Amino acid sequence: MAARWHRGVTAQPSSYAESSGDLGPGFLTAPAYLTDSQIIREGGQVRDPVDIHPLLKGYEGRPAAAAARAGDPVNAPMIRHWCEVMGDTNPAYTGPDAIAPPTMLQAWIMPGPGGPVHRSPAYRELVGLLSTAGYTAVVATDCEQEYPRPLRPGDAITYDTVIETVSPRKTTRLGAGYFITTRTDLRVDGECVGSHRFRVFRYAPAGVAVPSAASRRDAAPAESARPLPVVNRDNAAFWEGVAARKLLLQRCDVCAAPRFPWLPGCGECGSPEWTAVEAGGAGTVFSYVVVHHPALPAFDPPYAVGLIQLAEGVRMISNIVGVPHDRVRIGMPVDLEFVQVGGGAGVDGEQLLPVFRARAERSAR
Repeated sequence: MAARWHRGVTAQPSSYAESSGDLGPGFLTAPAYLTDSQIIREGGQVRDPVDIHPLLKGYEGRPAAAAARAGDPVNAPMIRHWCEVMGDTNPAYTGPDAIAPPTMLQAWIMPGPGGPVHRSPAYRELVGLLSTAGYTAVVATDCEQEYPRPLRPGDAITYDTVIETVSPRKTTRLGAGYFITTRTDLRVDGECVGSHRFRVFRYAPAGVAVPSAASRRDAAPAESARPLPVVNRDNAAFWEGVAARKLLLQRCDVCAAPRFPWLPGCGECGSPEWTAVEAGGAGTVFSYVVVHHPALPAFDPPYAVGLIQLAEGVRMISNIVGVPHDRVRIGMPVDLEFVQVGGGAGVDGEQLLPVFRARAERSAR
């Protein structure tokens, strides 16, 4: 029986045309069968897009990718890197008979910074239709995976993706739009080794005038504030510390294990009792990524996001500053500092955020 796994996924809403690399300028113009009566414009803006589900429904069952090949065979270095970052010490993933962690399934076929290269004309047309009609934002909602057999180093993966379903238009707090589900079947030498069902919500942001195709091409970039963190009862004390320019960790009152991010209970012994302790601010780069895509408002790619190993033994994700993105290295010493963000157009208030500055750059000043 195939193993089955389900997870929820969240992502920053963004324009697919800008974030995926799938669309060229030609796909920002309306398809011939999308009439002016189906696009409601006011002063160059698309407002309150109408329901185009009858048009979208015709894409169900059409291919999104056909006979595509993974960029690399399944390989031990990627398995090792995955396990190191995830902290997964399962012995099944090491040694001469190693298998790949099942949840790496999608990692073997994910595109690089240039975006997907195997998308079919039908899929590009579907996305172009949605964009032109004003459904320009996208958020990933969930995925399901099945694992008929383990993947092993040397397996060369091919895959096919189909547009499985397009839901009727749904209205949510984000806005009105459509849930689009794709199913990808992965094979090795013709044998099915996994399937990946992925669902996104493509929508028109509620209360926001969505730029038309022409205005998207011609408009100058507007000032935009960096998104502010969500503060809740579990992390409120952490953000109070940040406001005081302190990086606070939790330490379990029972077993003394430090933890970050903030959680209501200890992951080691389960105790709900804890004490806040201030971190010294010294750390090293345990791992990092350089963000090229998507070009989100208030961020200027490429930039480095690091997984920082603090001297206290916990890790946290933050920006690495004070050094060009292509000079960030694993093991690089860094020091904590705080930067003020927010207060851009249409945003009230500002917020301190912890970031880490490369120590060599600081000493060179």
